[in-house]
Amino acid sequence: MNQRQSGKLVRDIGFYGVAFLVLNGMIGAGIFALPSRIAANAGVLSPWLFLVVGALFILLVLSFAELSSYFRDTGGQVLYVNFAFGRAAGFSTGWLLYLSKIMAFAANTNVMVNYLALLVPSVGSGAGRVALIAAFCGLLTLSNVLGVKDGVRTMAVMTVFKLAPLLLLVILGLKYVNGDVLIPADFPVIEQFGATILLIVYAFVGFESSLVTAGETANPRRNIPRALVLTIIVTAVFYFLITLVYLAVLPEGGSDKATLVDLGRELAGYWGALAITLAAVFSVASNLSVSVITTPRLTLSMAEHHTLPAWFARIHDRFGTPHHSIIFYGIVVFIFAATGSFVFLAIAASLSRLLTYLACVIALPVVRRKSDADMAARAFRMPGGYTIPLIGALICIWMIAQARLESWLMVAALLVVGLVLFGVERLILKSEDADRSLPG
Repeated sequence: MNQRQSGKLVRDIGFYGVAFLVLNGMIGAGIFALPSRIAANAGVLSPWLFLVVGALFILLVLSFAELSSYFRDTGGQVLYVNFAFGRAAGFSTGWLLYLSKIMAFAANTNVMVNYLALLVPSVGSGAGRVALIAAFCGLLTLSNVLGVKDGVRTMAVMTVFKLAPLLLLVILGLKYVNGDVLIPADFPVIEQFGATILLIVYAFVGFESSLVTAGETANPRRNIPRALVLTIIVTAVFYFLITLVYLAVLPEGGSDKATLVDLGRELAGYWGALAITLAAVFSVASNLSVSVITTPRLTLSMAEHHTLPAWFARIHDRFGTPHHSIIFYGIVVFIFAATGSFVFLAIAASLSRLLTYLACVIALPVVRRKSDADMAARAFRMPGGYTIPLIGALICIWMIAQARLESWLMVAALLVVGLVLFGVERLILKSEDADRSLPG
């Protein structure tokens, strides 16, 4: 039985908790938009493309699975890159990832509110909109301050409400699937191949959410690798089935204007459309619940490594959670979501996350060399030497190459801001060290 110790994180997240984190980190708002958009570009090949990209992502995920097995502390990508390349690189990785998650949270919150506004128009604008955003951010913040186990329970309930209507769509729609849809005789030319693959990649981004909570995961060396690989497979199959049914039921709906709400209406009328609308709300809400669980652990880790003020590393004496980091995150995301000022950073935030992936894959060979005997003995080691990490790095580089110049400029500007803050913190530490060294 886990025993709570004052001032220490509690390992309350088991295998299924990790799996929920990964699944909800990947399946969010994208499931309600990607099938139609990919079908518009790739036609009958689109279901199979999800499986292909999922298989490629397993190669990338395996690098993260091995990285996570070397460490038992909270921090994820920040911890890995910091160990391999030092404080500045670790902080830069964490800073870029933290910003991207704030902007994604704010964007997805507005998506959720827009869906809710279809049912309750008064929350679509003005004071009603701000009040709803405040209530939602406040609820998630409070539930996670009270304990990470409660946060996982909240997320699990939302997962059921999210997946149940989508699974029903698959069950109702499979009878429309025939040989021509499943195995097409003619293969269409895929328009904008690079952009199409990038859209599919969006379905698998977010798997890293479980890595940040390794300090609160029971037996992380065993549970995290298994959960990562299993949920990538489940996500790929789920997208495959949804897209397959979409093409079978709406063969002329190969327009990015159509949605799964249209699919629900076609299969079950008004109630089908209503169920999918509610599923979209719960999908985004569960995705955001993952963010509130995992993202504050980034600032916790950076503070523990003395790259952010120690205030962020405070652990609640009673609940065993990083309450300062959680409350700070809740306030910041509410401000961005309520004001909408996050929009101009959205594209740059996506690029910044890909850069953190690349940094971690490059860090793996260094972690292997620098790990001590105890770390190496208990680590999950991939077969094939450096082959899989190399393929993972190439996958990241290809995705990054699709970004436009303005995205690169935005990421560079944000990185400079972060490095300035890092430099200020280091100067403060040096000043404190100098004061302590003075006689008397």
